[in-house]
Amino acid sequence: MYRSKSLNRRRAATARTPVTISIVLMLLALAVVPVWAAPARPFPEVIPLPNGWQPEGIVSGRGTDFYVGSLADGSIYKGDYRTGAGEILVDAPPDGRIAVGLAFDPRTDYLFVAGQTLGEAYVYDTITGESVAKYNLTLRGAGFVNDVIVTKDAAYFTDSFQAQLYRLPLAPDGSLPPPGIVETIALPAEFGAAGFNANGIEATPDGKVLILVHSGLGALYRFDTEFEETIEIELGGATVNFGDGLLLEGKTLYVVQNQLNEIAVVQLAPDLYSGEVVGTLTNENFDIPTTVAGFGNALYAVNARFGTPATPDTEYDVVRLLQW
Repeated sequence: MYRSKSLNRRRAATARTPVTISIVLMLLALAVVPVWAAPARPFPEVIPLPNGWQPEGIVSGRGTDFYVGSLADGSIYKGDYRTGAGEILVDAPPDGRIAVGLAFDPRTDYLFVAGQTLGEAYVYDTITGESVAKYNLTLRGAGFVNDVIVTKDAAYFTDSFQAQLYRLPLAPDGSLPPPGIVETIALPAEFGAAGFNANGIEATPDGKVLILVHSGLGALYRFDTEFEETIEIELGGATVNFGDGLLLEGKTLYVVQNQLNEIAVVQLAPDLYSGEVVGTLTNENFDIPTTVAGFGNALYAVNARFGTPATPDTEYDVVRLLQW
C-alpha cells in the first residue's frame, strides 16, 4: 500500500512524542527537587563583649553592625548581630575619654558619642576608626553629657545634671560644624533638680520632635525643635521610673528601665502629646540594661551590670529579645 513521505514523517513524529514528553517531564521533576542546604544559623540570643568593657550605650550601624561604647576608657566596640563576632574599633583614646550614649549617621558613617562628666562630645569614622572631631559642650564636671540622637540637621545631646540640651548643627550631607559651634538650649527647671534628670533621647524621622526621658521623675517629654518647647507627655498616671535609653519604632517607644531590668512599651498618640504604657519586656539575661538598639524585629539591650564590681575580668554582653 502506498504511503506518502509526509504521512510517514507525521507518524514518526507522533511515535516519538511520548518519549520526548517523558524526558521533558523527568528534567522538570529534577529541576524542582529541592536542594536541602543547612538551615540558617539563628542570630545569637546573647552576644559577649570584651571582659572589663563596662558598656553603657549601643546603636545599630550599617547592615548587621552595631557599636557599644566603654565607660572605662572611651573605647568603641564594633560587633555583628548575625554572628556575634566583633572587634575593637576605637582603642582607648589617649586623652582619657568616656563613652556613654551613641548615635550613628548613615550619611557619613560617623558615630556620635556622649562624653559624660567630661562635658565633651566625640565623632568617629566607623570605616577607619579615626577620631574626626571633639566638641566641648559644657564645663568639665559641671554636667553629665549622657545620650545623643542625630537628625537630618543636628545632633542633640542630653545633660543629666543641667537643665539644657546641646545642639551641633549638621549640613544636609551630614558634614560637621567647626569646633566651638555648639548651641545650648534651655529646658524646664525640673531638668536641673538634684539627682539624675534628662537621660535617653529619641527623634521622629523628620527631626521635628524629640522625646526625652527624665530618670528621676519617671516621665517622658516632647520637645519641639522649631519652637524649642518642652511639654510632658501624658501617660495617664503611669511612670517609667529609672528610664534610661529610648528607641522609637513608628509610634511605639521602648524605654529601658535599668534598675528594674525591664523595657517599658509605650504606645504614643499620633501627635506625641500623650501615650499609654501597654506592657513591659524583660529577659532572664538582663543585668541592669541601660540602652537599646533595634534590628529587624528584635531589640538589643546592653547589660551595664552596675551592681557588679567592675574588674578587668568582669563579663559583659548584649541581649537579644523580640519587639512588642
